[in-house]
Amino acid sequence: MPAVTVENPLTLPRVTAADDAVQRPVLAVTTAPQGYEGEGFPVRRAFAGINYKHLDPFIMMDQMGEVEYAPGEPKGTPWHPHRGFETVTYLIDGTFVHQDSNGGGGTIRNGDTQWMTAGSGLLHIEAPPEDLVMSGGLFHGLQLWVNLPAANKMMDPRYQDIRGGQVQLLTSPDGGALLRVIAGELDGHEGPGITHTPITMIHATLRPGAQITLPWREDFNGLAYVLAGRGAVGAERRPVHKGQTAVFGEGGALTVRADDKQDGVGTGDLEIVLLGGRPIREPMAHYGPFVMNTREELQQAFEDFQKGRLGTIPAVHGM
Repeated sequence: MPAVTVENPLTLPRVTAADDAVQRPVLAVTTAPQGYEGEGFPVRRAFAGINYKHLDPFIMMDQMGEVEYAPGEPKGTPWHPHRGFETVTYLIDGTFVHQDSNGGGGTIRNGDTQWMTAGSGLLHIEAPPEDLVMSGGLFHGLQLWVNLPAANKMMDPRYQDIRGGQVQLLTSPDGGALLRVIAGELDGHEGPGITHTPITMIHATLRPGAQITLPWREDFNGLAYVLAGRGAVGAERRPVHKGQTAVFGEGGALTVRADDKQDGVGTGDLEIVLLGGRPIREPMAHYGPFVMNTREELQQAFEDFQKGRLGTIPAVHGM
């Protein structure tokens, strides 16, 4: 980690917040519980315990791995339905193959992102390729769920395959941080991801002792999840470490700093994901793989799934 980098960050555009920007305070720091997903791959539930009013428009996020699989161990998910939201799969290390009941999908690896708008619904599968199952290897990534407003929940499904080389790369004034803008905008620099709900998604790498103070849209919320390393968030320097999420309050700038020593050995970087989005502020009914506005819409989603209206598994997979 990370898969997408540059030798000299000082060749990149530099961003920083204005001196008079109001710093966002840190409202809370939570620790992600660990569990298993799909056929048994390890995850950390990044948003567990956070009030939805601070997450909106985000629903959930899992850190998948980081795990070094032995031969025969790599796992994925079985076929499953989705409706009413978007899934964002950001793969830092490894390879994942996606396929859906509409014939869509693709392969992502080492810094790629797949943005799937489930919309009105489909069946979906995610799995490592056969050669990776045979060989084993490193697997690490994120899956983020982004809500859709009621007006877009029943839109046609759509995919975006974002290659690692397409992300917008930026740095801090001193070159101590590498910022990968996957979606949204930062200080006028646009990421490649096209979103129905306005959001910003950034994967930042900070060298030991480095600090970033970034401009942040005041109509967005603010979240920071630590993938690896140790550091501090906010002007108050609230400590954070791997597997923790910081929730920011209102303001026009947010600050992240990497500890001078990482993991007690003086090497390594702080790896952190920064998220912001404009809250939808609509009722949300979420159960399993469906995210709707009302209980009745959830019941309809389950009925449509059971009656095959969300598609069928392709015949090559045994149906």
